[in-house]
Amino acid sequence: MLMADKDIISRQVLKRILVDVATYVFGLQLSAVELIETEQQRIEDRRADLTAKVVDKEGNRFILHVEIQNRNQKNMPDRMLRYLTDIRLSYPGVAVFQYLLYIGFDRLKMADGIETRQLNYRYAVIDMHDIDYKIFMEQESPDALVMAILCDFKGESIKNVIHQLLTKLIRLTHNDSKMLREYISMLEIMASNRDISISIKQEFEMLHVEVEKLPSFLMGEERGREEGREEGREEGRKEGRKEGEKRKAYAVAKRLLAAGMQIEQIALFTDLDKAEIEKMIS
Repeated sequence: MLMADKDIISRQVLKRILVDVATYVFGLQLSAVELIETEQQRIEDRRADLTAKVVDKEGNRFILHVEIQNRNQKNMPDRMLRYLTDIRLSYPGVAVFQYLLYIGFDRLKMADGIETRQLNYRYAVIDMHDIDYKIFMEQESPDALVMAILCDFKGESIKNVIHQLLTKLIRLTHNDSKMLREYISMLEIMASNRDISISIKQEFEMLHVEVEKLPSFLMGEERGREEGREEGREEGRKEGRKEGEKRKAYAVAKRLLAAGMQIEQIALFTDLDKAEIEKMIS
């Protein structure tokens, strides 16, 4: 996969988890988020990664701009400044909070602003290497959980972290295979930014086999089979009752025919079809 492709895919993934990033990485408590497009036309096309109109829990309104980088670029401060001016021109008078979120493999080397005789400009820089993966592992949201793959593993082996992630994802997605596969794909995309070579899909297949061998899983299967057998028995009992009621209706119909009652009236009393009653005569 080309690096540019990974950038695009990572942005799409992170759009889904913008609120989790804002909450657990930036420390913002948001109550409303509306993504906005910020494509500007000059010599070249350019588009900020994530830009949103947001309202925090205290009612403050501002523009949140998040730029996502998986490699160091010397011109990043100038790019951030250009994004800022574009946003301010599009939304005059609205405060803008800017964050550079670094998710790459190498250590962060980019500056957090520009300082010259004419300009003193700053934005927040967040390096995912510095964030404890357990912050995301503790969340009961699969969207937040996948962010753990970008964080500091605190000495844990990559294999163990992935094992923890997959185990919890299986629980949080409630055996919804489509949803689970989607989050596994998200994990693989994010892991590629950290140069993690372990096959997440292979680890999942191995883990899934382990889960199926657990006594609780087997007991659940046995419960399912027993419930199925019980449903079958109950269905058999219902069919038996219906058959018994049918035989009684035939017996009553025969007696009423012998007494000279009209077929229409017998059908009304016994709930039998007229065709069924007519067959008793022939």
